[in-house]
Amino acid sequence: MSRPPVIVRTLPALRRALDILRTRNASLALVPTMGALHDGHVSLVRQAKRRAGKVAVSIFVNPAQFAPNEDFAAYPRTWKADLARLTEEKVDLIWNPDAKTMYPAGFASKILTEGPALAGLEDRFRPHFFGGVTTVVGKLFAQVRPDLALFGEKDFQQLRVVARMARDLDLGVKVMGVQIVRERDGLAMSSRNRYLSPEHRASAPALYRALKEAAKRIRAGDKLAPALAEGAASITAAGFKLDYLEARHAETLAPIAARKDGPIRLLVAATIGTTRLIDNVAV
Repeated sequence: MSRPPVIVRTLPALRRALDILRTRNASLALVPTMGALHDGHVSLVRQAKRRAGKVAVSIFVNPAQFAPNEDFAAYPRTWKADLARLTEEKVDLIWNPDAKTMYPAGFASKILTEGPALAGLEDRFRPHFFGGVTTVVGKLFAQVRPDLALFGEKDFQQLRVVARMARDLDLGVKVMGVQIVRERDGLAMSSRNRYLSPEHRASAPALYRALKEAAKRIRAGDKLAPALAEGAASITAAGFKLDYLEARHAETLAPIAARKDGPIRLLVAATIGTTRLIDNVAV
């Protein structure tokens, strides 16, 4: 039976635990999560174990990245199952603070970034979001002091925002993206997939199919606009309300007009039923 990870919920306990983990100058990787762990999170943990001597996972449902009309209260919290998965993966430490620890009375600071955070993608539909992400991730980096932090590529704009923040603020953390883990039918794994009704779950893989087909057409030499227009039409026909389907520079997320302006990443966000899904593919 695997030894359970050290679980800490206060900053003094975290500091003591980190001092012990680093006694032999072991490198430390952090996998930040909001819990409700799935195979995509496990992929991050396994990549972390390959690249660092010790692995810490944070579990904190961050209220600062939810708007008033979003699902903070309903966001899935599956502590027992999460602990079992992380124990099986032989994680060294779980940092599980509460909101009062992360945002104590009088908390009045925020990390705001530009660049990829103002790309006109998720920020256009969730203008509050990246301020909440960068603030909590900046705090996690300061608290845990990892050498490496791993994020899934499904939240591609978030990955670019966090990487830019870490570089710009000289935080000493290497931010690494890990390939999207998908269900057998192509749907990107997400904690929010459990909100899908059976009917909407059956339709959801249309999002990935449209991305793949658009990327295939662009690689074959088609112009961006018609390839994206056909992809958007297929997504709408599958029952989604489309927020965006765009081709962006894979590093800066700046808009591009032609394949020569690449490398290209296609990014999509759309809602089916009450569930909003995002995905992306490289071209």
